[in-house]
Amino acid sequence: MKIAVNTRLLLKNKLEGIGWFTYEIFSRMVRSHPEHQFYFLFDRPYDQRFIFSENVIPVVVSPPARHPVLHYWWFEHALPKALKKINPDLFISPDAYNSLSSPYRNIMVIHDLNFVHHPEMMPWLPRKYYNYYTPLYAWKASRIVTVSGFTKNDIVDQYKIPANRIDVVYNGANTLYQPILPEVQEFTKRKFTNGHAYFLFVGALNPRKNIAGLFQAFDLFAEETQSETRLVVVGEKMFGGREIKKAFSAMKHREKVIFTGRLEPEILKNIMGSALALTLVSFFEGFGIPVIEAFNAGIPVITSNTSALPEITGEAALLVNPFDTKEIADAMKKITFVPDLRKKLVRKGFQRSRLFSWDKAAEQFWEAVEKTVR
Repeated sequence: MKIAVNTRLLLKNKLEGIGWFTYEIFSRMVRSHPEHQFYFLFDRPYDQRFIFSENVIPVVVSPPARHPVLHYWWFEHALPKALKKINPDLFISPDAYNSLSSPYRNIMVIHDLNFVHHPEMMPWLPRKYYNYYTPLYAWKASRIVTVSGFTKNDIVDQYKIPANRIDVVYNGANTLYQPILPEVQEFTKRKFTNGHAYFLFVGALNPRKNIAGLFQAFDLFAEETQSETRLVVVGEKMFGGREIKKAFSAMKHREKVIFTGRLEPEILKNIMGSALALTLVSFFEGFGIPVIEAFNAGIPVITSNTSALPEITGEAALLVNPFDTKEIADAMKKITFVPDLRKKLVRKGFQRSRLFSWDKAAEQFWEAVEKTVR
């Protein structure tokens, strides 16, 4: 069987959420199924490390597509031409796009419908593009894969796609994340926070992650406790930077916030494993991979009681209203001053993390492939 895969988000040193999903799923899938030929479709020169095995043929399809106009051209003109040459049995698009012009059977992955529920958190043109094309893409798909039961139900509700055409494949987490030795924790804290304990945020800096609310909550926590605890923010800016800057500038204790930019997993694993807690208080998440990474690293989690996050965490996290900064600050106090609660959350986090692995995810994704082609 010939399987073509949209791999345009496999970018050297720039793997983000969907890029990591693509990497973890398809690095396993191609090795587990050497009897099949995979065509990886890049939109720019690729890194050889993404050619995971001998049954992968890389194809560069120009032009690079990082703008709605170029998205349209790539998926409706350049990609169909490339697929026609390949004549695949199946086309897989893991980044929530599809091709309306392609006649081939296909699987589309939809990670969330944030743009439906919070359109104000996206720039105008991408928002218009997603809201117009995503339902068309979804109806064109032979099958849809998504990463949580919450998002599956959301797709059914928003687009009226039959539930039996949608498969839930939970994300996994990088196996690098695990508890680290006390001496490594101390070294990490000395390096990044001058030896102070810290809360941690990991993710893209955009409005739906509620960075502004996190700043306000941490400022309130610092003011009420006079604690020397820091807030470490790991991630690259996306859109909405003005709101984040405004919230940061308004902080009374902004000197306690440390921005690291984007970090590779080899460094991030030590920062994760040394944190007092992960604070992911997003307004909306289709899954929330950093939560599972935190569970594996043996640190407690403060996260939102909205979207897919309660489904993913179960009882293994402190759930808060992301619109209530005092509630977030109070959760920080509990983590800081109630050690038994912290230990309980860590224990439950380890138990919860067993539900999620990339090996399991790749197997479940292959089951969706078999449903599509049989």
